[in-house]
Amino acid sequence: MDIKNLIKKSIEAKKNAYVPYSGFRVGSALMTKDGKIYTGCNIECASYSPTICAERTVISKAVSEGDREFVAIAICGDSGYTYPCGVCRQVIREFSKDIKIVIVKSENEYKEYSISDLLPHSFGPEDLKKK
Repeated sequence: MDIKNLIKKSIEAKKNAYVPYSGFRVGSALMTKDGKIYTGCNIECASYSPTICAERTVISKAVSEGDREFVAIAICGDSGYTYPCGVCRQVIREFSKDIKIVIVKSENEYKEYSISDLLPHSFGPEDLKKK
């Protein structure tokens, strides 16, 4: 797994953020099981509630292209280490119990977590299966 490339892609994606209200840019890069990389950024709206985080943007892009098996996601914000919000953690968890989450401060400074580190005792699709 090429974590360095994923990190670079998340930093590049941050440049495309549409953040006229908060000014806080976030970029994300998502790697599929077969090594394909998608990128996304946060997109704000004047009425705020339709705003979408970079993590949900990139997952939406991948899912809309038919990919649903992810192994890693890198997240890069404008200040220090930027962690996914609760909603994004749940969306990430929807698609993988084993995904590596890379929180990027800079190209050479990052931290790695599992989704269970960031969302312990999570609820997922398997919880809805009839028993």
